[in-house]
Amino acid sequence: MAMEFTERKRWLFLGLPFTFTTYHVKENLITIESGLLRKTENDCYMYKVQDVELVTSLMERIMGLGSVVCYTGDVTHPRLELTHIRNAKAIKDYILEASEQARMKRRTLNTLDIGAQADDPEE
Repeated sequence: MAMEFTERKRWLFLGLPFTFTTYHVKENLITIESGLLRKTENDCYMYKVQDVELVTSLMERIMGLGSVVCYTGDVTHPRLELTHIRNAKAIKDYILEASEQARMKRRTLNTLDIGAQADDPEE
């Protein structure tokens, strides 16, 4: 499963890649590089990705684009967005599979607080 995607954020108008944001999706890491004069590079490990969503507006579908939203346990980007990219469905499927594989490798378990309370005889 050693795939890698590199996509540029595109304008919604004609799907042209005239932005300074690049997304790199690798087996263990998602990296977002943005900026022209002041470059910013932000990374998120795959095992931190908890859920993935594909969002496509009508205009994105016409231009062959989509946006992938990753809900993560990362402090700097709890909602990581890969906006207006080509191959959005393939990238979403890859992130979903790679994040599950990364969690299994690290033996990381997602736990949810479902509101259950401990039985306390004093109450």
